[in-house]
Amino acid sequence: MNEILEILSKNAKTTPAEIAALLGMAEEDVAKEIKELEDSGIITRYITLINWEKLEDNPVFAVLDLKVALQRKTGYDSVAERIARFTEVESIRLISGDHDLSVTIRGKSMKDVAYFVAEKIAPLDGIQSTCTHFILKSYKEHGVIPMERPKPKRLVITP
Repeated sequence: MNEILEILSKNAKTTPAEIAALLGMAEEDVAKEIKELEDSGIITRYITLINWEKLEDNPVFAVLDLKVALQRKTGYDSVAERIARFTEVESIRLISGDHDLSVTIRGKSMKDVAYFVAEKIAPLDGIQSTCTHFILKSYKEHGVIPMERPKPKRLVITP
């Protein structure tokens, strides 16, 4: 099962036939295991990794670190669930260290992201402080290095 997940995590378009050939299994068994993984919620979605930097009008991404003041009878989950409902939020995680939540957000511009943080996140009940880090360049996303490196050019050697 873990081997199938590893293969799909690297390329979600890998077919059951290809996985079966790699693992020495029957294609039907692989398809059955994938279906069980989907039905149990272990596989929740297949995503496409996009190199946003290649677009002319690429979005701006930022990581927002939040300190949360917990209210009585509510925990991090309730604050995180409210924040997760915003369409600008790409991901949200409970973290250790100086901050409590790490939120990745996407906007059309730096101004758009700053407005979102100031007007929608900072005023929420329980948010003590925010710290915004704009992502200037991504060197690796989901295990993939998106940078295109020029092919090395060999010098012609003449006698």
